[in-house]
Amino acid sequence: MPLVKIRDLHFYRGDRAIFDGVNIDIHQGKITAIMGPSGTGKTTLLRLIGGQLRPHRGTIEVDGQNVHKLSHTELYELRKRMGMLFQSGALLTDLTVFDNVAFPLREHTDLPESMIRDLVLIKLQTVGLRCARDLMPSELSGGMARRVALARAVTLDPMMIMYDEPFTGQDPISMGTLVNLIHRMNEAMELTSIVVSHDVAETAEIADYIYLLSEGKVIEEGSPVKLKRSSSQWVQQFMQGLPDGPVPFHYPGTGFSDDLLSPEVSA
Repeated sequence: MPLVKIRDLHFYRGDRAIFDGVNIDIHQGKITAIMGPSGTGKTTLLRLIGGQLRPHRGTIEVDGQNVHKLSHTELYELRKRMGMLFQSGALLTDLTVFDNVAFPLREHTDLPESMIRDLVLIKLQTVGLRCARDLMPSELSGGMARRVALARAVTLDPMMIMYDEPFTGQDPISMGTLVNLIHRMNEAMELTSIVVSHDVAETAEIADYIYLLSEGKVIEEGSPVKLKRSSSQWVQQFMQGLPDGPVPFHYPGTGFSDDLLSPEVSA
């Protein structure tokens, strides 16, 4: 059974269908990528999985539990087992790096401070920032902040982690570091990872399976190798970053020559 099972998902913003009958399986121990152009609801999907939003129709099951039929207490307990790496990092600005990573342990456990210290240092060592534990978030680079947020996301040893655009705004070195960390931690901790991204090369490098979303539907799914060989022009345009194709470069309207020869004069 998939760890996350989404069936016939419908979700709307006003009259606009964000999801229109989407089916997705997230398998245990795998890195599954959710990709697509901006505005296709990738982050919205993470919020639906986490129970922050409710679908208009369909079901989302996490570890066999229907997320949107859980009580507040049951949902709270489930969320403890779900790590989240926010696009902004979302570090608490008034706390040091150490205290940011320690926060989930102090909030959700009764562990003594001596054990919390050891666990925090282990997690920071994993992301290469043990010696930065006394810095404030304002003293971190963007890549360092994202790595601290990753250490915090795995502090409670969750069963799965959701990554919301983890590579956005990162320089090549920081991006390579994050790609490596996500892959290594998924294997070492036997995690299940959901990566929401539109960075094709980096995501395809580590993903076991990819879902491509557009206009409320799953357009294509499969391994990175399968998608790169897809006969779909839309898939090829997205995976290769082509400027023109099924998604046109020019905004639709009259032909250029007709426009030039038109007697109409713009004000």
